[in-house]
Amino acid sequence: MTERTGPALVVTAHGGREVLTVEDRASPPPGPGQALVEVAAAGVNFIDVYQRTGTYPGPTPFVAGNEGAGVVLAVGEGVGGLVEGDRVAWPQGRGSAARYAVVPASTVVVVPETVDLETAAAVMLQGLTAHYLTTSTYAVRPGDVALVHAAAGGVGQLLVQSIRARGGTVIATAGTPDKCATASELGAEHVVNYRDVADVAAEVRRLTGGRGVDVAYDGVGRDTFDASLASLRPRGLLALFGGASGQVPPFDIQRLNSGGSLFLTRPSLGHHLATREELEWRAGEVLGAVAGGSLRVTIGGRYPLAEAAEAYADLEGRRTEGKLLLVP
Repeated sequence: MTERTGPALVVTAHGGREVLTVEDRASPPPGPGQALVEVAAAGVNFIDVYQRTGTYPGPTPFVAGNEGAGVVLAVGEGVGGLVEGDRVAWPQGRGSAARYAVVPASTVVVVPETVDLETAAAVMLQGLTAHYLTTSTYAVRPGDVALVHAAAGGVGQLLVQSIRARGGTVIATAGTPDKCATASELGAEHVVNYRDVADVAAEVRRLTGGRGVDVAYDGVGRDTFDASLASLRPRGLLALFGGASGQVPPFDIQRLNSGGSLFLTRPSLGHHLATREELEWRAGEVLGAVAGGSLRVTIGGRYPLAEAAEAYADLEGRRTEGKLLLVP
């Protein structure tokens, strides 16, 4: 196979955005169980930040990015169900922020013809996250009330829609009038601008008649954790699935008892894609909803690899709505 060389976003050492650089890299041929893909777009996600800073440790240098979509150029030995020319997407494949990526075929799904590749790249990691949170971590049922933080963000927008589609009621939080309006347009019954209220949990309890919510979906972390716990009904569940504002420090576990026998979990996507069948189920429902028009995906910004530092600054500063993409 002809060797292909193209630009790649490289993390040269653990650190801030200054460690990002674009280098031309030769793509190796796909090995057994792998697919070589020409990348149309790669997702910008907080897991990339955790890997870059060393919060999730690993050797450097490495090519950044975990999520993407593109066109299959070649497959390795033992790969079935994929052929050259297939339009595919994946939620977890290291080295995705590059013109050419070699990804495990077991993580790849074929994209419906009616879904463009940028949209597919934008919805994989966050869409599958919203899916497992609302079907497995806490299976939302009609009548449930859920609190969604950062509701205008990438996962937040998809959570609002997923909860509504399952018959739940959404109380959303956001930090600007425009973001509050976005959450409302997507179906949130109540929207709280956390900059305008002194006590988010007190406002949530007011909106629920003092009862509290059945589940709080919190990807913000340190800044919202206390409010999330205080917003739960007795035996409610807090799904802490990220730390956009920083990691939650150790806390007194007796708070779960005094709060009403509360449940706390720290789930991650990898543990909810345990088998190929589970990936196909979740991806099939998410991409099917996008194709059918019932799930709206907002792309909040497109950046060339050379502007990756700006993309991550916008993500970490929570300055955008929806999903950010890198376009090699």
